[in-house]
Amino acid sequence: MPFNTALSGIRAANTDLKVTGNNIANASTTGFKNSRAEFGDVYASSLLGSGSNTPGSGVNLQKIRQQFSQGNLNFTENQLDLAINGAGMFILDNAGDKLYGRDGTFGLDKDGYIVNNTGSNLQGFVADDAGNVGGILEDLQVEVDNQPPNVTTELDISFNLDARKAVPLVTPFDPDDPASYNNATSATVYDSLGNPHTLSQYFVKRYDDLNPAPTPAEANEWDVYVQIDGEDVAITNGVPTVPANPSARNVTFDSVGALVAGDVFDIAWTPTNGAAPMNINVDLASSTQYGSGFSVETLSQDGYTTGRLAGIDIDEQGLIFARFTNGEAQVIGQVALANFNNLEALKPVGSTLWGQTADSGELIVGAPGSASFGDIQAGALEESNVDLSEQLVNLIIAQRNFQANSKTIETANQTTQTIINLR
Repeated sequence: MPFNTALSGIRAANTDLKVTGNNIANASTTGFKNSRAEFGDVYASSLLGSGSNTPGSGVNLQKIRQQFSQGNLNFTENQLDLAINGAGMFILDNAGDKLYGRDGTFGLDKDGYIVNNTGSNLQGFVADDAGNVGGILEDLQVEVDNQPPNVTTELDISFNLDARKAVPLVTPFDPDDPASYNNATSATVYDSLGNPHTLSQYFVKRYDDLNPAPTPAEANEWDVYVQIDGEDVAITNGVPTVPANPSARNVTFDSVGALVAGDVFDIAWTPTNGAAPMNINVDLASSTQYGSGFSVETLSQDGYTTGRLAGIDIDEQGLIFARFTNGEAQVIGQVALANFNNLEALKPVGSTLWGQTADSGELIVGAPGSASFGDIQAGALEESNVDLSEQLVNLIIAQRNFQANSKTIETANQTTQTIINLR
């Protein structure tokens, strides 16, 4: 009977309308991937067979195929809005259930965990205190507490001392008398309580108490005096100056101005504010003595005071940097991406999320920008990949097919009525 054939066509057209309507409804849904209905013809089979003379029995739905093509990027002002430019899906944990999606609308919950709009946790690789990223999937969390202070233990400084300088006329060295030294510089260091202190270095062209004029052997030698907050420190290794001073260190350059001795030394100092004793390794490597003015080329130290969270930055590789009010930035983790051999076999679970199935293949996890995974674009969201013009055309086609199959039923009914009315 043609009724069943036409009915299968109506069902197919109705399914096509549902799929197309769902695509249109989600044209503005972040991270949405459109689908299309795929149909196949139906033929009745018989052991006797009738060759090519077998009439068709209608149509059936074979598959609703998802299209995982890239959507356009819409840039926002929220650094926790993330978009994937290329292959990969975000990994989310929903009370132990792993879900995957392209919607990067994220924020922080009350405990600092990065979550989506339904409360699922974004997963990635967590970094240790030194900023080293591991390889185990965990929920990503941004510590909202104050960052504790870090005591200074390393001070790296490189400078140029003017080779044209003469021995100071005033001796011995007196930090309160600029005539007793050639040059000076300072750096801020921090104790165990996060309090800042000023570490000063004074540079004096080499002399001794018997012969203020440098000998040829002393022409490329300088004395470095170190104080913290105006107090002498103890240099715990190295050669003291003449006259002996526990806060001074002799440095030596060669005939082409390169530092050859005294480039590394340790200093010890105990604050009077209740903080722990400080031990700082001073590295003067790459310092020079050329015939040009005194200048500090590089200066860095590893201490800092306490700080509050000021913001979050995420780079193309998904590395999450927490910025603090003390000027420090700390790597706290890396966003992980997932992929499957057969994305089309993933099961939609709603909220633009998918679940793994037996047909999707094994989960492949990696870092953004590695292997076949795309990059992360922070401050952007991936728009739906629905092409409205195409969907509206599909809507017209589905409507036409529905009407045509209805006409088949109407015609079959008229034929049947004609047969019934025969006398």
